Amino acid sequence: MFAEYGHLLRHNANYRYLWYGYVVSQLGDWFNLIASAALITRVTSAGTALSYLFLARFLPQFVFSPFAGMLSDQYDRRKVMIVSDILRAITVLGFLLVREPSQIWLFYLLTILQFVLSALFVPARSAVLANIVSRKELVAANALDSVTWSTMLAVGAMLGGVATAVFGIETAFILDALTFILSAWLIARIKLPVDLNAPVVERGYGWLEMIGGVQYLRLEPILFGVVLAKAGGALVWGAINVLEVNYAKQIFPLPIFPGVEGDVLTLAIIYALSGVGTGLGPILVRHWLGDMTPQMLWGIALGFGLLAAGILALAVAPTLSLFLVATLFRTVGSGVLWVFSAALLQSVVPDKVRGRVFAFEFALLTLTQSISIYWAGAAQDWLGWDVRLVTLSMGGLGTAVALLWLIFVWQVRHKPFVVMANSPPFLTVIK
Repeated sequence: MFAEYGHLLRHNANYRYLWYGYVVSQLGDWFNLIASAALITRVTSAGTALSYLFLARFLPQFVFSPFAGMLSDQYDRRKVMIVSDILRAITVLGFLLVREPSQIWLFYLLTILQFVLSALFVPARSAVLANIVSRKELVAANALDSVTWSTMLAVGAMLGGVATAVFGIETAFILDALTFILSAWLIARIKLPVDLNAPVVERGYGWLEMIGGVQYLRLEPILFGVVLAKAGGALVWGAINVLEVNYAKQIFPLPIFPGVEGDVLTLAIIYALSGVGTGLGPILVRHWLGDMTPQMLWGIALGFGLLAAGILALAVAPTLSLFLVATLFRTVGSGVLWVFSAALLQSVVPDKVRGRVFAFEFALLTLTQSISIYWAGAAQDWLGWDVRLVTLSMGGLGTAVALLWLIFVWQVRHKPFVVMANSPPFLTVIK
């Protein structure tokens, strides 16, 4: 089952360098998130403070994704990623300047800048992936990316939690900056086809330019539905990013070592198990269902169902052990949803609009995720809801979204899927 992933890494040098860069960058990101959450919870107990942290990480990506999509379609995508990595390294080092509560505004400002730069990186990487692997390798590459993200979540969260608790927040930020530099060096070794390195002559204007990708999607309603899948999932899982920190601090702290804060360790364990779920879930479901379009659409439905069921279980879990089991179900669902929808898009969207389509998808999911994140904090601070009641509301929303996806798949089950413009002809009928 795992042989093809090893084959992909051994025989595709370009993907191998892209993957290595992803490994080290994701490792640093989880160090960063653990340290950031720890800093916020030490400064204030307000629920909206954590929401503002996650909004600072996601809203910039919504605003700047259209411009990022334009850049990734008009310039050398490899160079866009390298510049993004170098500038993010410099930005993360700026977190070291934040030393007291009165400087928290600088922390939010630097976080916004970091994720503006991330908005440049993500669409470029998604578009490059389809340039350096064959169509038959796309699902495997996306599944391996998911495993990598998940493994780095598990390893990075655990190591980041220990490093932050034992060595301090500054250590985590320095390590994060170093991973961006290493990622840039690895991406610089990727060799794209000559025609993909040449800039496109046409120029657009951010959100207006992204209309080209939207117009393409309007001609393919089934594909448009796939683009909306991650946005629907993000509307559900976004709030959980905030609520997990609350669960770790308020309900399930684990003060295992003297002098080590229990909420940091609990959060690290939750993130580590999330990595297991999002990593193994797509691989196991793909092995069970296969790579054909109909199976992947039903696989996304399964992902939505597991996501909703897991969140509902979080709301009523009486112990940390059961909470972690619910986390596993939830993250298997979100991992399957993410990998299958990405693979479908990469396999059928023409290269000339791929960057803008992924930018549109990314803008939607960051918008819905930001709405969800804001609700998590506002419901606690303004409505007086406890963390379990807010979680229950997200589980109900997840159930509604899962039902909508099932209705969508049922309605399009006999309609033809799209034909990719720059690949051998194929037509898949959804049954």
